[in-house]
Amino acid sequence: MGAMKSLIAAVIVVVITLGVQTRLAESQACTSQLTNLNVCAPYVVPGSTNPNPSAECCSALQSVNHDCLCNTLRVAARLPSHCNLQPLNCGN
Repeated sequence: MGAMKSLIAAVIVVVITLGVQTRLAESQACTSQLTNLNVCAPYVVPGSTNPNPSAECCSALQSVNHDCLCNTLRVAARLPSHCNLQPLNCGN
């Protein structure tokens, strides 16, 4: 019975380790994808005179994983409350 418990414990450790490594790899990939969006900065900053993004910007945006972008926007929207600031109120 002791050998079985040791085997189960080893399997659990391996599963947890693989899960952590996968999450870390996903996080690094997301960060890289978001960094590539720097080419879109001229189109999103206030006062931009060119409303149409470049092909390079569109390509970078297309390369971003949907979950990566959505999770980043959710985190960014929560930042003010975590810093004891007024929540964002973006009107149309």
